[in-house]
Amino acid sequence: MHRFAKPSVFLKLTGAMMPWMVALTVILTVVGLYLALIGSPVDYQQGNTVRIMYIHVPAAWMGLFCYVGMALCGAMSLIWKHPLADICARATAPVGATFTALTLITGSLWGEPMWGTWWVWDARLTSMLILLFLYLGYIALVNAFDDPERGSKAGSALALVGVVNVPIVKFSVDWWNTLHQPASVARMDGPSIDPSMLAPLLIMAFAFTGYYFIILVLRVRLELNQRRIRALQLSGLFDERAAANGDDDALAYDQGHNAGAGK
Repeated sequence: MHRFAKPSVFLKLTGAMMPWMVALTVILTVVGLYLALIGSPVDYQQGNTVRIMYIHVPAAWMGLFCYVGMALCGAMSLIWKHPLADICARATAPVGATFTALTLITGSLWGEPMWGTWWVWDARLTSMLILLFLYLGYIALVNAFDDPERGSKAGSALALVGVVNVPIVKFSVDWWNTLHQPASVARMDGPSIDPSMLAPLLIMAFAFTGYYFIILVLRVRLELNQRRIRALQLSGLFDERAAANGDDDALAYDQGHNAGAGK
């Protein structure tokens, strides 16, 4: 993995992959939205309100997926000093926070007509809200230090501690009596959702995953380029200072040499 951690290799590899990733994600998004909004049937109980599911559920999956990825990157940064791990963790946090916030917003929009309320302190909702706070805490923590390395270590530690919340989110509907419905896709006995609804749901999940990786690659490439620019600027500054010091030394030498010749 360290071979792919080299910035030059990463930039070259992702530069070749990016057009294909974008094209595939656009296709998945268009097809998924068409099936979700037009092609899928109306639920016999929820009516058209069920279409919120095609945004809500993939966003919830991605909120958990991004946090696990952020925690793994944090572990790689702490243990193996992986060159790109910390950059990937920092790049993942805002995306994961956005997915988690989208989950809570769409959940409220879906819950009001179904439950008669915008919010309840349900185990699933509360643990998802905690996940959002963990994302925001990580973002604040890594930017709270003047020394980026100290911020990265503190953020990685928080991410690793907070990963315990992920299984709580997943199994909260099984461990506690909640208003939120139990799992209908990832089940031991197979999905309980109708295939006509499952297909667009999975397509939208793949589209969201593609979107995440596109944003991740763009943010990492941007950070690498910014670091390269800063390095070049520092190098140019040092060269200018060295040149300036060299000129001063030469000037002092010439003045001393001329004074000696006058004597």
